Amino acid sequence: MSITVEPVKPHIGGIVRVSHDHLLDDETIETVRRELETRGVLVFPQIAVSDQLQLAFTDRLGERVNFTRQVPGSDADTADVYKITLDRKLNSEPDYVLGTFFWHIDGITIDQPLPKATVLSARKLSDSGGATEFANLYAAWDLLPEEDKREYENLRVIHCVEAAVRPVHGHPSEERRARYKAMAAVMEQPLVWTHEDGRKSLLLGTHADGIVGMPGAHGRALLARLQQWAAQPDFVYTHKWQPGDLVIWNNQGLMHRVVPYTDEGRVMHRTTIAGTEKPGVPANAANVESIYQVA
Repeated sequence: MSITVEPVKPHIGGIVRVSHDHLLDDETIETVRRELETRGVLVFPQIAVSDQLQLAFTDRLGERVNFTRQVPGSDADTADVYKITLDRKLNSEPDYVLGTFFWHIDGITIDQPLPKATVLSARKLSDSGGATEFANLYAAWDLLPEEDKREYENLRVIHCVEAAVRPVHGHPSEERRARYKAMAAVMEQPLVWTHEDGRKSLLLGTHADGIVGMPGAHGRALLARLQQWAAQPDFVYTHKWQPGDLVIWNNQGLMHRVVPYTDEGRVMHRTTIAGTEKPGVPANAANVESIYQVA
């Protein structure tokens, strides 16, 4: 067998051992697809892929999607490769990167099927910080008390870019808010997503701004508690990057964040695999307004 997967923790994480030359083999691709559903996040230690090989790996796993073409750093050198960096020469607007310091799901504020998986390779690392944390939202749902499941099952949540970057800027200027609105939609997503295969997961992240029909403080307090629940150590894998590492994760069932760093030299290359399931819809004005009401 040319590929093996070593579990990291009971609920999350796998270390993939496969040679560079066998990354695109049928056996590798089928193993990755299967293990993404159970392990959530897979690490290929120091495999050192080129952009071309990373894109080929992405394409073997599914249809390629690029939802960040309007963000500085996208397509900088290679089409459909997004450079994640604070380097001002490549990224004149760091908001998008700084927002990744907080829990999030890629593409959740875009009116399209939620990306199935994200592929990230380490090109240059920071001297400190920069590890990536992943939290399993399938496990977070599965292990909730049954009473809580009944309470949460039908709740709807408003997600927006403005909420995602609020920890970065506090109260952004009108000009910044206009840019955020141009980049994405205000989406209404289920708090509990029933996937096509019947599995359920929570949909959480800093971009979750409130619960439809629930007073603002109450909804945000519940979302904060659930985010803390989902980020407990049993459900979380922290990846401390080495040069050349390649990591892929199930974006439909995990949230992630990066440990803060300031080094402008850090560069990661991201590609994305399209999904076919679209759990949310653009939010209507009445439902958005409901999350700003005071009890």
